[in-house]
Amino acid sequence: MGSKERYHWQTQNVKVSGVDDMVLLSKINEEAITDNLKKRYMDDYIFTYIGPVLISVNPFKQLPYFTDREVELYQGASQYENPPHIYALADYMYRNMMIDCENQCVIISGESGAGKTVAAKYIMSYISKVSGGGAKVQHVKDIILQSNPLLEAFGNAKTVRNNNSSRFGKYFEIQFSRGGEPDGGKISNFLLEKSRVVSQNQGERNFHIYYQVLEGASKEQRENLGITTPDYYLYLNQSGTYTVEDVNDKKEFADTMEAMSVVGLSLDEQDTVLQIVAGILHLGNIAFREEGNYAVVESEDFLAFPAFLLGISQEGLKNKLTSRIMDSKWGGKTETIAVTLNTEQACFTRDALSKALYSRLFDYLVDSINKAMQKDHEEFNIGVLDIYGFEIFQQNGFEQFCINFVNEKLQQIFIELTLKAEQEEYVQEGIKWTPIEYFNNKIVCDLIESKLNPIGIMSVLDDVCATMHAKGDGADQMLVQKLQSQIGTHEHFNSWNKGFIVHHYAGKVSYTVSGFCERNRDVLFPDIFELMQSSEFVFIKDLFKENLEAEKKGRPTTASNKIKKQANTLVSTLMKCTPHYIRCIKPNETKKPRDWEDSRAKHQVEYLGLRENIRVRRAGYAFRRPFAKFLHRYAILTKETWPKWQGEERQGVLHLLKSVNMDQDQYQLGKTKIFIKAPESLFLLEEMRERKFNGYARVIQKAWRKHIAVRKYVRMREEASDILLNKKERRRNSLNRNFVGDYIGTDNHPEVRQFVGRRERIDFADVVVKYDRRFKTVKRDLILTPKFLYMIGREKVKQGPDKGQIREVLKRQIEIDKIQSISLSTLQDDFFIVHEEHYDSVLQSIFKTEFLSLLYKRYEEKTLRKLPLKFNNLLEFKVKKGGWGPFGAAGSRQIQFQTGQGDDVVLKPSNKVLVISIGPGLPKNSRPTRRDNRKSRYMDNQTPGSGQYSRGSPRTRGGSRAGGDRQSGRPPSSRSSMLRQQASMDQPSLPRHLGSRQPSKRSNNSNLGQADMGFMGVPDQGVAGLHRRRSKEYKPPPGANRPKPAPRPKPRTPQCRALYAYDAQDTDELSFNPDDVIEVLTEDPSGWWYGRLRGREGMFPGNYVEKI
Repeated sequence: MGSKERYHWQTQNVKVSGVDDMVLLSKINEEAITDNLKKRYMDDYIFTYIGPVLISVNPFKQLPYFTDREVELYQGASQYENPPHIYALADYMYRNMMIDCENQCVIISGESGAGKTVAAKYIMSYISKVSGGGAKVQHVKDIILQSNPLLEAFGNAKTVRNNNSSRFGKYFEIQFSRGGEPDGGKISNFLLEKSRVVSQNQGERNFHIYYQVLEGASKEQRENLGITTPDYYLYLNQSGTYTVEDVNDKKEFADTMEAMSVVGLSLDEQDTVLQIVAGILHLGNIAFREEGNYAVVESEDFLAFPAFLLGISQEGLKNKLTSRIMDSKWGGKTETIAVTLNTEQACFTRDALSKALYSRLFDYLVDSINKAMQKDHEEFNIGVLDIYGFEIFQQNGFEQFCINFVNEKLQQIFIELTLKAEQEEYVQEGIKWTPIEYFNNKIVCDLIESKLNPIGIMSVLDDVCATMHAKGDGADQMLVQKLQSQIGTHEHFNSWNKGFIVHHYAGKVSYTVSGFCERNRDVLFPDIFELMQSSEFVFIKDLFKENLEAEKKGRPTTASNKIKKQANTLVSTLMKCTPHYIRCIKPNETKKPRDWEDSRAKHQVEYLGLRENIRVRRAGYAFRRPFAKFLHRYAILTKETWPKWQGEERQGVLHLLKSVNMDQDQYQLGKTKIFIKAPESLFLLEEMRERKFNGYARVIQKAWRKHIAVRKYVRMREEASDILLNKKERRRNSLNRNFVGDYIGTDNHPEVRQFVGRRERIDFADVVVKYDRRFKTVKRDLILTPKFLYMIGREKVKQGPDKGQIREVLKRQIEIDKIQSISLSTLQDDFFIVHEEHYDSVLQSIFKTEFLSLLYKRYEEKTLRKLPLKFNNLLEFKVKKGGWGPFGAAGSRQIQFQTGQGDDVVLKPSNKVLVISIGPGLPKNSRPTRRDNRKSRYMDNQTPGSGQYSRGSPRTRGGSRAGGDRQSGRPPSSRSSMLRQQASMDQPSLPRHLGSRQPSKRSNNSNLGQADMGFMGVPDQGVAGLHRRRSKEYKPPPGANRPKPAPRPKPRTPQCRALYAYDAQDTDELSFNPDDVIEVLTEDPSGWWYGRLRGREGMFPGNYVEKI
């Protein structure tokens, strides 16, 4: 979590607040559910589960558990691992999308003021934080987050029930790439409440943007827009409410303008948006008076500013508001007549223009956001539905009717998928099930939207609107009469003198029909289109692009018809996704924290159907999956199901369940799906799957690291070889062996490590032989770090309590950049001289090539120069201070190298000259021949005799560490034994020390080795022993009158017997014990043979065995 601070739910002895998941309630009734929600709400636990459904209670305050720490806590966690939270649901959605490759959606429902918009914001914020991506993805994330304040400014308003009520519906699809990065998005908007632009109820406000502009505009903007205080404007002063508690309109104006920039609106476009907003305010102040039954503009001064802001002529605006052009047909001819309007009609036309301007501006902003997030093709998406809540006001009009219809449709989805569909699925799959009764609100949806038998309210409304010709109460009263006559007997419908009553799922709502028909017609006359298309601003022209001639043909589309189509399109979109639900509850009407109204909460619990939801979930199964998907998800758990189950799917599912020992009462198998009862059982499956993936990931990581290491060592060998190329003869095993670096094991020897800096990395460490001025030998630990070359010896303590004990002593410490040069001979010996300003060091090491390559690299890093290397068969070194000449100078000694016999050096010291003889080695132009061909060997199943081993180039393995640069085909010499005696005996990673001493034992005690006749017996190990045991165990019955079979021919494959134990140093080497018999498949001249032991093939050193 990044902090030691613990949340209240993570502390010990915390007060228990009800139950996290109401499926666990002891009593299932509305009272128990309401009481549990109240307990949790009072303790600031606003989230509660009903299985996968999240219940959210509006706290009316900011709570502390929506920070980055909670994002980290819930990311990747299972649902019940942490307390209920909206982040848990968001994470579950996101992971399901990635795992199942299916689109997801979350339906947030509840009445106005229950917290739906805030819930949608938290979901989008969480997904933005947990999904990765680069600059383009970050740009999309910014748009997703910044679209909220922009759409809230233009689409939200204060109502008596909610200070930030969504007055439009929004379905936000966040589109993802296959890697899970949000790389696109799309917003669908529904039914903006246009009537709010021109009138509001008492105690409410117009849309937020008006108050933001009036409060936040700069002095220059105020002058350009001609704006003043809100009480000056008719469209704002009808309700008498101008401010909202705890809302800073000035600050929110700055946020809105920033959001416009983020979604890609230019400064000119932003200015035009504000011009339209201000122009609408000015339009509202145009008043009319009646002169001879005709309307005239009361004061033409009020025409100037709206005409200026909208780019239209003042005269044109006056004419279009007070008159209308009508087409009259008479005797087959069409005449155009100018009709003068009365004051009521003029006010209606003014308001219609204002509403049209605002709604088209809102659609333009939504389109701008969509264009900024547009994606060429859809892959995955998560949809977030934030739509206006169910509303019951003192006076409910056409807008409330449409809003409540959409909520009715959403409730139907919830019922279809959580109550009806779930129970039907159990029956279809043959699962034992007792049906649970619930209220299906489809009957209410049909009452509103049905087209025939019986006809619905919206169809009756459209019929009335088609026959009405002028504005007036007559059409509204006709609507009441027709509703009463056609659907008056419906059990969910009643009529009253001013309208009608619908029994919604959330309760009875009385609708006043006044204005129903006019608002449903939603007509904008052609005169207004012509006026706006004459604007000098292209922006405003583009908002009114309709073809007027085409619009005149056919029956115009009504508002109810539009919302019905939008609602059904939305439902079909949601049904294509995997749905998730958030049920929001409003605890009070005071909008204050810690205030709980029992009756209000209980009413919501009832109409949301939470009791039935709990009963179905409690009796049902927490998890269900088609057999194929279940097998695909958990195939990795057993060998039989991975990568694909070959048999019948049902049997494969049973096999998986048995493999994890799941109790039979925890699941049922249907016809095509598996049903698992408890979430804990699912967690068990997920945890085991996670462990399997973990294990395989480690195997892959290990193989990859080994692959990288092998490549690194191949490169190191080649670089090391290049240093000596064409300058020095090479030992056979020196070319192809692995580089280990630390041959002492300094991590296990603090007495050696103490001389090296605490944070200094050791590149090379080995026991070497040092020659003094008399050519006497002494052992030293040679350690190379990036800064220093150390030589550590051992001396007896001469006094003190540790007298007589041997202690490590730092004999020499040379800075890398102070080394002057390195001298070597041109023969295959292991000698080299380190030249330094004061005196030189003559050293002998079987790992000289590795040491030189590392020293060469470190010297170049330190000095930015190449280390001088001198090759000559007459070398001179200083033994004390003083210059040194070419030959025999004072304070110097010489080493002379001669070609002799064999691979072992012969030393002949004489006065100040040491003569060293050694036989010829590999040519000076020899390069490493070994490549890492293991993969191809195993893939192609090549036999050693026919593949790469048959080539002349020797293929050695890491086992050469056991013998270093030793000679091929014979036991290691006593020289090697002497070099290695001081090395650590207790390092399991360096078994070469043991091997290097035991072969020398063989050469010194060869008679003892020959006396051991154990190899003469028939071996029980190896392939031969395996065949022998099989022949004993599976003896065929004696055949009647059959001839005795010929004796089995002796194996032609050569065999050898192990003289010493050997531990494999790499994966393609063989380990063996003394007296093991190994089949020899290939003898390589390098000294590394290829053979078979106990059915396994690999390489082994030829000097550890003898042929049978």
